[in-house]
Amino acid sequence: MLNDVTARLASFGYIVESADAWVLDFIITKVQDYIKADCNVSEVPEGLYSVAVDMAAGEFLLSKKSSGQLQGFDLSAVEKQIQEGDTNVVFDVTYSPEKRLDVFINYLINYGRGSFAAYRCLKW
Repeated sequence: MLNDVTARLASFGYIVESADAWVLDFIITKVQDYIKADCNVSEVPEGLYSVAVDMAAGEFLLSKKSSGQLQGFDLSAVEKQIQEGDTNVVFDVTYSPEKRLDVFINYLINYGRGSFAAYRCLKW
């Protein structure tokens, strides 16, 4: 999962450094433990793997932002609308860059949690 989280972060423009290794490992374990406990399973279900990757990436970005270590992460032009026919792209500039980052991180951390119910096992 470490390689996938690293690649996901790179797709957002954050290049993982060697100093990030311990924190990233900790966050991945934390996310996996959360999903396993919430679903009452011993392994992260295959169908929740991409959710786990996004959650770990979001938690990592949140920890970096909260500690003031998130430098050079640019969300100044987040697309609001894309239209393919006759190519129309509108950029959302109603929020500050920090607010857009907060919304983005919140999306990564929380999107897909509704899918947990499909993998939940009952405990007797």
